[in-house]
Amino acid sequence: MNSPQLEGKVAIITGAGSGIGRATSLLFAGEGANIVVADVSEEGGKKTSDLISRKFGSGRSAFVKTDVSNENDVKNMIGFAVDEFEKLDVIFNNAGIYEWTSVEITPTETWDHIIAVNLRGAFLGTKYSVPHLKKTSGVIVNTSSSLGVAGALESAAYAASKHGVIGLTKASALDLAQYKIRVNCICPGSIDTAMQAREFGRTKDPAKTREAYDKIYPMGRIGRPEEVAELVLFLATDRSSFITGTPFLIDGGLFAQWGESLASKIEV
Repeated sequence: MNSPQLEGKVAIITGAGSGIGRATSLLFAGEGANIVVADVSEEGGKKTSDLISRKFGSGRSAFVKTDVSNENDVKNMIGFAVDEFEKLDVIFNNAGIYEWTSVEITPTETWDHIIAVNLRGAFLGTKYSVPHLKKTSGVIVNTSSSLGVAGALESAAYAASKHGVIGLTKASALDLAQYKIRVNCICPGSIDTAMQAREFGRTKDPAKTREAYDKIYPMGRIGRPEEVAELVLFLATDRSSFITGTPFLIDGGLFAQWGESLASKIEV
């Protein structure tokens, strides 16, 4: 039997109350890590922490309510992790939001909010984790998007934020290589999460929209959170010890098919 890949490690996962964050929290815990579950949703975050406790035993996770766009919240999150588990090995800056609006009609407040959560949040998580990751030669993984490498209709704020995450990842990797801290990011396509379901629910026919999305992916379906979590695990372990500053598409071949023509719009 293989040894757990994260035995004794301590990981912070933001946006851990659902979707990719929850799937990654459970996978990491199963690989021996202690998990700090961070989410702005107290209900979602506590549920993830409870799931870890029931499956892997009490004391393996702790929840801290965190708005990643708030500097004091992020400082508190990092301090909480170190107080609770005495060190920090991995931070997965995963929390994110989106809203589809054309650039012409995007309210400034919407732009600021999306940039604050998606890009400022990754920056703050990176900045305040570094002093602790220096001690462990730790790992940072950020969540970008397939829209971090291409554009799409009605995605000005979201695409800008996710392009920014890739830039942050590359620059941070260069800054931190001297400390043996690796920084990479994932770029998921459409993933079967509650957030994605809410977006389908805003269309005239959610079932038809879901079917349309499945059809545009060469793999014939959208992704699963558990599949994305496996990529994050790889990047968090020594199996990726010579990889840093790199964005990884996990999109079922979507970008290989469309490339920079990703701006196509699905009419439903």
